[in-house]
Amino acid sequence: MKGTPDTTPDRSPDRAPDDPRGTGAGRNTARRRRTLRREVPSTVGLLAEAGDFAAMRRYRSFAFDDHKDYLHHVDALLRSLAARGIHTTVALFDPEEYADYCAEHGLDPDSARTRTRFTAELSGGAALPYTGQPIEELAPLLVDEAVRQATWEYATTLLAGMGGCADCGEDIGQASFERASRILRRLLDGAGPGHHHLVCSVPTDAEQLVAFLHAEVADEGGGGAGGAGGAGGAPPRADHRDGLDFVTVLAAGIALGGAGGLVLRSTTEGLPDRVHGWRLDRGRVVALPAAAVFDAYCTDADTGEPVSPEPGVDHCPGYEVDLPGPHH
Repeated sequence: MKGTPDTTPDRSPDRAPDDPRGTGAGRNTARRRRTLRREVPSTVGLLAEAGDFAAMRRYRSFAFDDHKDYLHHVDALLRSLAARGIHTTVALFDPEEYADYCAEHGLDPDSARTRTRFTAELSGGAALPYTGQPIEELAPLLVDEAVRQATWEYATTLLAGMGGCADCGEDIGQASFERASRILRRLLDGAGPGHHHLVCSVPTDAEQLVAFLHAEVADEGGGGAGGAGGAGGAPPRADHRDGLDFVTVLAAGIALGGAGGLVLRSTTEGLPDRVHGWRLDRGRVVALPAAAVFDAYCTDADTGEPVSPEPGVDHCPGYEVDLPGPHH
């Protein structure tokens, strides 16, 4: 479903409405309007999952009855907009949020105009720019973006509600965030040069918080894998938003003081991949021995059954990333 109405034809007529004789001035006006249209962005609300699509079928004004066919038409629409030079944002359309929106504003939900109005406000939520990717790739990316954003919002709210320390009055959420930032830097410093994939998992009463981070540490000619090769050298390269998500989830785990875990997998040219692990324990990040890392990495998370170790992977102990001393 398209958020921004677009009534501009692909080819404007030679004669503009204010130029009945088709003079050059009229053609120039039409050309300028087409040029201006390319500077007006569009938003497309996407029903990425079959369950959400099924929920929208209860509205008679919704024209589709097959999810695959719907996705095919959305894909064609996106390609058409891109071919005309129009920047398009694709946003996740949530039927439950849509119903709440209609109730809050007193709008008829069984209306294309209402869906357009709702979609126009989605660009601030779970949304991605369309860059020509097939809809089969875009849909799961959009779902992942929604999960990422919801995780960050929940963790941020949790930290903001922690309050101050009963002993010293320091803001626990802010202190945990600053400590998590330092821990991330030590994780990457200790990993040495290479490509690093980190996962932080924190269970809460409401949901499981999971954050991922990919980072590159350049080889500056000193230090080796698994040592402090990153310290003092080039700073790690990582996506700022992913880094913020990771630190926020880790900070939430620290502030809660409960269980949680960290896994770091490093890839360096010419060496086997290395996996290190840590656990969260009463607000501290504690390094795991190699045997515990092996057990955790070679156990099915859903069934608890052992799985075969991956070839070419070394299971290594964690290293010190959390400085000793009193913590909130």
